Amino acid sequence: MPVFEWRSTVPVPVDDLAEWHVRAGAFERLRPWWQHVRVLERSGGQQAGGRVVLSVGVGPVRSRWIAEIVEYEPGRRLVDVQVKGPFARWRHTHGFEPVGNASSRLEDLIEYELPLGAPGGILGGIPVHHSLERLFRFRHRRTADDLRWHAAHRDEPRLTVAITGASGLIGSELAAFLTSGGHRVIRLVRQPSVAADEVFWDPERVALVPESLEGVDAVVHLAGRSINSGRWTPEVKREILDSRLESTTLIARTIAQMDPKPVLISQSAIGYYGDRGAESLDETSAPGTDFLAGVAKAWEEAAAPAREAGARVVTLRTGIVLSGQGGALARMLPAYKLGVGGVVGGGSQWMSWIAMEDWLGIVLDLLYDSAVEGPVNAVAPGAVTNRDFVHTLTKVLRRPSVIPVTATQVRLMFGEMGQHLLLDSQRVKPARLQAKTFGFRYPDLEEALRAELGLLRG
Repeated sequence: MPVFEWRSTVPVPVDDLAEWHVRAGAFERLRPWWQHVRVLERSGGQQAGGRVVLSVGVGPVRSRWIAEIVEYEPGRRLVDVQVKGPFARWRHTHGFEPVGNASSRLEDLIEYELPLGAPGGILGGIPVHHSLERLFRFRHRRTADDLRWHAAHRDEPRLTVAITGASGLIGSELAAFLTSGGHRVIRLVRQPSVAADEVFWDPERVALVPESLEGVDAVVHLAGRSINSGRWTPEVKREILDSRLESTTLIARTIAQMDPKPVLISQSAIGYYGDRGAESLDETSAPGTDFLAGVAKAWEEAAAPAREAGARVVTLRTGIVLSGQGGALARMLPAYKLGVGGVVGGGSQWMSWIAMEDWLGIVLDLLYDSAVEGPVNAVAPGAVTNRDFVHTLTKVLRRPSVIPVTATQVRLMFGEMGQHLLLDSQRVKPARLQAKTFGFRYPDLEEALRAELGLLRG
């Protein structure tokens, strides 16, 4: 029977490592985006007898995987087996061992049998081994990254954090990241709440009861209509603006009525600066004059009621968030994987980006740092031109860069949206984060792409 093993050393005490693995959110943090795993059902928690039902697959080909925990030794090991799924047999042992007082060893041991008996083992063993190596290299890096972020605040109290937009790409990652770190997450939802961690709100009807947020230490506000879901008609532009103003105003006014007042971390965007060529931009730079700049400026100003009432308000001017699971990078991948992607609009425009891992770390840091208020640029310190971004992405994917896209083609295909999202240039520095010596995990674009895409080197 084939056996796969993967080990690494994590710079946290063994109790922290083991506890992280059995918290809510840890499984979501370890899901490989390229397998498109969905949790369909859970029962029994992370103790022996706990069960999870997953939908696993690529594209339209899906299979159901039922896993059950059969052994749990607190602080030392956790064993789950496949009850139903694509393997003839699967047993996964998660082992945790101390390495001194401040580090621990994480070991994953997989014992498996492929379907079809011996032919399956002969024909499928090597691909399965390579697939598992990619998976566990990704999972161990993700585990170490998350635990390093949480270790920086291990002696501080756990927080209760309300999140708007928690079902979106960034919001769902943030919710899992915080809960796996021992924090309590409250999701603001737009249908009647049915779970203990949900609170109903409706920005269009100005519906949010302050008492429903009692005990909340912070609100992370991410809700707003997507800006890249289609051409910008006058109606779409109005929805983009209104969705941000209505929701932010409601959140800010609600916080203003509360005592004590939670911290408000409100999403904004580097679109605030407009199209500025190669000009170096920081949080003191003036806003731009185009549509997105106007939206971002009004979006930030809508948080004024909370700020004027004495709440600490941080506005995150976020750049391009790199994630293989969604967003701009995921939309690029199909063309570049096929080797037909290329430089856009000449390639001289600057792109200010941030790895999803670092964006999560920034939010956690700002939740605790009471000295920070106002705008914060959530971008990596190394902005790149589009040409350099494409060169790095194709290097990571091991594909050529073949077919460039002209600015004229962008405007014809996407109109004003294409101009702002693909051709505008913003060279943004995270000046305030650098001043407080924030420790970026992925300041280098190539390493960020490898980590987010699960293409890490040995």
